[in-house]
Amino acid sequence: MGRLVTQTQSESRRTVTPARHRISWETKLCLQIAQMAGSSFFKEARLPEQRAVEGIAFPAVLVPSGGPPAEGSLDEFLAAVRSERASRVEPLLRDAGAVLLRGFPARTAADFDRAVDAFGYDELPYVGGAAPRSNVVGRVFTANESPPDQKIPFHHEMAQVPTFPAKLFFFCEVEPKSGGETPIVLSHYVYKRMNEKFPEFVEKLEKHGLIYTRVLGEADDPSSPIGRGWHSTFLTKDKAVAEERAAKLGMTLEWTNDGVKTVMGPIPAVKWDEVRMRKIWFNSMVAAYTGWKDVRNDPVKAVTFGDGSPLPADVIEECGKILEEECVAVPWQQGDILLIDNWAVLHSRRSFEPPRRVLASLCK
Repeated sequence: MGRLVTQTQSESRRTVTPARHRISWETKLCLQIAQMAGSSFFKEARLPEQRAVEGIAFPAVLVPSGGPPAEGSLDEFLAAVRSERASRVEPLLRDAGAVLLRGFPARTAADFDRAVDAFGYDELPYVGGAAPRSNVVGRVFTANESPPDQKIPFHHEMAQVPTFPAKLFFFCEVEPKSGGETPIVLSHYVYKRMNEKFPEFVEKLEKHGLIYTRVLGEADDPSSPIGRGWHSTFLTKDKAVAEERAAKLGMTLEWTNDGVKTVMGPIPAVKWDEVRMRKIWFNSMVAAYTGWKDVRNDPVKAVTFGDGSPLPADVIEECGKILEEECVAVPWQQGDILLIDNWAVLHSRRSFEPPRRVLASLCK
């Protein structure tokens, strides 16, 4: 993500709260009274794009229970997040896999940073990821900065490395003129459909896993959806340090004249979700095979079975169709916050007509 965030730095950001950001005693009292009365700051809503998956609305949608928020009520929203996260938001996230918060008074990157902090999840540094990103404020980064005419295929965030976020947030600061949705799909349902249609392929996938190969330049290439250079991928310009950090990820490096080839794996492509007790389609297979393409990379060579044998193109194509058939794409509105359980949901990005500014934050 462009810099290494240590636990000490993260803690230091949370230690001192400026006076203008402190919750007033009146707000605290109102929230306490509401909780005692059994009411909630949030209420569930329905959108036309939602779909029922195994009887559960996907994604879950929360809006203010009292209608549109008053101007300057961000503090009240943050206090409600802190007080109702465990009782209200997380049960929905566990059941649905994704929660869209709409209509709340977050409007800027700084507001979003405070909202992420209010949820209380530890930050995960973006080490080993492929997407070009830049830090905006605090623990907030841009989402994939690849050109707007490029579609980003479905993937679990950082599925190609062993240390990946458990949760991720997206925030719409500027809604697109058209397009630009972030489609989401339930991973266990993709596994179910793939196993029904291609049982032998899935059996081999579970046995051998996947190997991901990517060639990186030194600097970031914003024209590529996988254009993160090795300097920002490993947060260093020192090859020895890069090799040390790659080794911790289980990744091998092969240096070239103007960059490096990274090889990761074999790494599992199907995982077991211990919270929900089910298998999940936890990989970036379709994304790598169809989208890891630029001047340095051939997508067909970007991912193989763990034994080195090639993936069948027809199965990859059918998997892509299943992902599209089962996904939900809710058009962004300014101020939307989308919380995704990375163990449950894959996401992608559709092409768009600018302007569009969607920000992200990764959490352990």
